[in-house]
Amino acid sequence: MIYPVNLQTVGLVVGTALLATHLLALGRSKDCAAWLRNFPRSRAAGTVLIILAGIWSFLLVRQMDLGEFARLKNVMLLAIVAGTFLAWRYVEEFLAVRALGMLALLAAEPLLEAAFLRPEPSRLLVVVLAYAWIVLGLFWVGIPWILRDQIAWLTAGKNRLPAAAWGGVLYGAALIACAAFLWK
Repeated sequence: MIYPVNLQTVGLVVGTALLATHLLALGRSKDCAAWLRNFPRSRAAGTVLIILAGIWSFLLVRQMDLGEFARLKNVMLLAIVAGTFLAWRYVEEFLAVRALGMLALLAAEPLLEAAFLRPEPSRLLVVVLAYAWIVLGLFWVGIPWILRDQIAWLTAGKNRLPAAAWGGVLYGAALIACAAFLWK
């Protein structure tokens, strides 16, 4: 196991994050819609997110057992640092989206690890969320303008953003409820 987290902790943390962000989106939907429309090309957001993805990747590889590739650990760490800098420096188009996709891919692993071999059917709330992040992360890294199109669709209709925010609130509440009452 790479991450020493249990399902209850993951449910509480992810559920609280979903609940807080989606309640914020409900309360300030106009500001949220404007921020979302500007996000894909935001250099500041891209800088913060690519640095977070680089640090997370660096720490992950540094502490991971690489087996027969252990002799290449220093090369991999150097490649992560260089790749993070080069992506920040030269990938100007949709850097925020690509970095968000990288973080989604990185964040899915602890969720899957926490749900691994758990008998409760409710663990599938975490598994489904993790695989959604994986699929979206792959698309956002490889075809970043898809997020721009998703945001345009979400903010085009008057009721779409609030409906999506309510979905996030309910999903977060379900995760918190399962973590509090079912996952011990």
